[in-house]
Amino acid sequence: MSQAMTLTTLPEDIDRGVAGATSVLVQRSNDIRQQKVNWPSYLQSQMISQEDYEVIIGVETPGQKRDALLSSQRLQVARTFMNLLGHISKDQTIQYILTIVDDILSEDKGRVEIFKEYARKRKESMWSPFLNLLTRPDAFIINMTARIIAKLACWSREPMDGSDLTFYLTWLKDQLRTPNNEYMQSVGRCLQMMLRVEEYRTIFYQLDGVVTIVQVLSSGRHNFQIQYQLTFCLWVMTFNNAIADKMNKYSVIPTLADILNESVKEKVTRITLAVFRNLIEKPEDPQIARENCIQMVQCKVLKQLEILAQRKFEDEDITADIEFLNEKLQNSIQDLSSFEEYCSEVKSGRMEWSPVHKSEKFWRENCSRLNEKNYELIKILINLLETSTDPLVLSVACHDIGEYTRHYSRGKRVLEQLGGKQWVMQHLTHSDPNVRYEALLAVQKLMVHNWEYLGKQLEQTTKESTPRST
Repeated sequence: MSQAMTLTTLPEDIDRGVAGATSVLVQRSNDIRQQKVNWPSYLQSQMISQEDYEVIIGVETPGQKRDALLSSQRLQVARTFMNLLGHISKDQTIQYILTIVDDILSEDKGRVEIFKEYARKRKESMWSPFLNLLTRPDAFIINMTARIIAKLACWSREPMDGSDLTFYLTWLKDQLRTPNNEYMQSVGRCLQMMLRVEEYRTIFYQLDGVVTIVQVLSSGRHNFQIQYQLTFCLWVMTFNNAIADKMNKYSVIPTLADILNESVKEKVTRITLAVFRNLIEKPEDPQIARENCIQMVQCKVLKQLEILAQRKFEDEDITADIEFLNEKLQNSIQDLSSFEEYCSEVKSGRMEWSPVHKSEKFWRENCSRLNEKNYELIKILINLLETSTDPLVLSVACHDIGEYTRHYSRGKRVLEQLGGKQWVMQHLTHSDPNVRYEALLAVQKLMVHNWEYLGKQLEQTTKESTPRST
């Protein structure tokens, strides 16, 4: 994928194929098309005009007359749909109208301009009528509306922008967080379309879109199709070099390493490897690309690559990506310093008792380096104490904070200013005895101003209190 497949070669309508056919939105659309609306009743009760009645009947009826209507009476078609959506309140009818609009756009993406031209002529926003529908309580209505907005935004000559774009992308992001959302696949498809556009990627990133996707993926509550779609979104985001530079801040690599480890579907494996490849190729800063390589090693990606290399894949890009990643990761560990190894481990959030943690020499030589980049590593350690539920991670993080305080003269003050002391003390009552033990040691180190002096004093006292042998 990362070689042969690019953003410009992706299909325009990503709802095509088997995955699209299985989505709840598509299945319900098929049912709704069969439930014809009683338009004569609406006309007789004067809820719609004669003109709108004739247009909607014409659009419903397949054939050359329908095609001619959509091409020769574009403004009237747009007016009719806007009138119907604006004046009819019954959910079932709104569902039907939106399904017809979506069909019209899917048949010919150039028809998005019908709505653009109508709005321009009336000096109105094309987006407002659709964005207003996103606040309706009916799940099908809001998700079909979101699908239509995505097509209008991606296929129109004039992109969506400003507060309209922010509102829509925020809505999509919030839908990802909605518990038990049966339309999750449809939300993912809207994002897959939107994030192909550079301007939309930038805004979505600024709205903490990457953070949200990673949180949803790391929850482990979604099937392989959702995993694929959201990993696809991360892949598309990495084509923005500035975003690719920052991806390692959001636990993207550890999250995808878990998915790669558990994946049984080839397309999930393919897109995950493609993200890893882009995280090496796309960052503008070579040091960031190197750090990404090291973090992949820390997250046991090399081991996964060895296993994958033994399998046969129909997609040649998978094999190419495996070879590329294996070479890059092997090269990155050849000249890996102990501090780089430590940085990678901390940033991955997967703390374990690797040799550096217990090395007196390591802490003596590198304690002040934990202050680099505005205390980045210290802040990560404190965040792990606050958020992690893994006793091993908590134990090692407590130990490292204690060692930092012990070896760095201003460590105690730094920890207090960053709020680290309170989190260490909170773990004094942790349910796991190892966490309690390491927290106690760390607190003792925090409380002592001159650890080395205390150590010598204890040593001297021990010698004096030990009776001489005769």
